[in-house]
Amino acid sequence: MCGRLALTTPPDAVRNFFKYADQPNFPPRYNIAPTQPLAVVRQDLGGTRRFHLVRWGLIPAWVKDPASFTLLINARAETAAEKPSFRSPMRHHRCLVPASGFYEWRRTPEGKQAFWIRPADGDLMAFAGLWDTWSDPDGGDIDTGAILTIQSNRMMSAIHHRMPVILKPEAFDTWLDVANVERREAQKLLRPVEDDFLVAVPVSPRVNKVANDDPDVQRPISPEEMEVPLKRASKSDGQAKQASGDSQLDLF
Repeated sequence: MCGRLALTTPPDAVRNFFKYADQPNFPPRYNIAPTQPLAVVRQDLGGTRRFHLVRWGLIPAWVKDPASFTLLINARAETAAEKPSFRSPMRHHRCLVPASGFYEWRRTPEGKQAFWIRPADGDLMAFAGLWDTWSDPDGGDIDTGAILTIQSNRMMSAIHHRMPVILKPEAFDTWLDVANVERREAQKLLRPVEDDFLVAVPVSPRVNKVANDDPDVQRPISPEEMEVPLKRASKSDGQAKQASGDSQLDLF
């Protein structure tokens, strides 16, 4: 799965990588969590790529009461084209999610150990994403999104059995072109990235707390340090996955 990520790459470098027309200026985010603003790149009908913000946690347009609907932060790449919640977004609302890296937790007998996972070469990558617009009865609209996941490659399988789908720049046009590329064709792009594309390092349990949004959450820890954080993480990780209203931070 993918339940926490970071976008710390400078805005100009993000824009150059994704080649969108907008020029947003945003601060580094080290600990982006579900329900918080998530940066995405979409393509308009004229073929121009655009930068947008969506709330992380997809709400399909047909949902009547979001409060009683499960928060969809991830979508399984293998079945997204057939699932009611993702069928329409797979056809009409595909996007890219810029990320400098993401976090995953490995279960151990002592608890959970957090890992910071990033590209081995470079500091930016693109996740395959979906978005949709939900309208409330009063006419207000909110754009929400989810990240597609796939079975882990060999490197990631040592940490977790699922990982985000990472798309290379040569696949961007096909994925974003919802006007001409059918969802089943787009689904062929959804596969695990090469085993050597990512590197993972164990990091401080500070990342478990959503409010901790600073460079120290990516601080590598030694094998000797891991024993203490593991026991501490087993208690705090569950709390961190529930993003409380007063702990949410804006991307901008």
